Amino acid sequence: MIDLQGVQRRYPTRHGDVTVLKGVDFNIRPGERVGIVGRNGAGKSTMVRLLSGAEKPDAGNITRSMSVSWPLAFSGGFQGTLTGLDNLRFICRIYGKNWRDHVDYIQEFTELGRFLNEPLKTYSSGMRSRLAFALSMVIDFDCFLIDEIMAVGDHRFHERCRIELFEKRAHHAMVIVSHDASYVRSVCSRISVLENGYLHNFDDLDQAYEFYYRPEIALA
Repeated sequence: MIDLQGVQRRYPTRHGDVTVLKGVDFNIRPGERVGIVGRNGAGKSTMVRLLSGAEKPDAGNITRSMSVSWPLAFSGGFQGTLTGLDNLRFICRIYGKNWRDHVDYIQEFTELGRFLNEPLKTYSSGMRSRLAFALSMVIDFDCFLIDEIMAVGDHRFHERCRIELFEKRAHHAMVIVSHDASYVRSVCSRISVLENGYLHNFDDLDQAYEFYYRPEIALA
């Protein structure tokens, strides 16, 4: 389980501190799919960084009893001077996996060909994201974080990613963060709406959808 209690996060600006999250309560249990929706600048990416452990809250507590992935398709934590294959070795060493067991899968899924033996700094953003997604699948996380996009590329590659994540790993917990409430409603069992620093939790998907798209917010 991942449990947030009274979590606050603020950032310094030229005009003083800005509080992005104000006493947020949130939890996800094993096997759940929970969506977090919010408009641009609402603090969705801050939530992802806190859930993953990349940042710590200024106040409140975060308790984790599940392993949590990095945001899918995020490659910022990889070493650009290493090849794609070397990054596979590096990630597997951190998580105690035998990298040789996963080379064929990475080659087949990413379709990077000879670029798997080239430094990441030579990759396009799409190539880096495909590798990052595939490496996320290699590590058997208890909870996957999906920030805005599940994957990049054409429709065929999107479908392959959907199968890998939502079908083959359907028993894993997932936190899906997006501004698209319709998509989140289609894949999640419950939704939380992030607005003005507060997280409004809903068990009823229709209530969450109506709250998010209520007229006074849509016109804001």
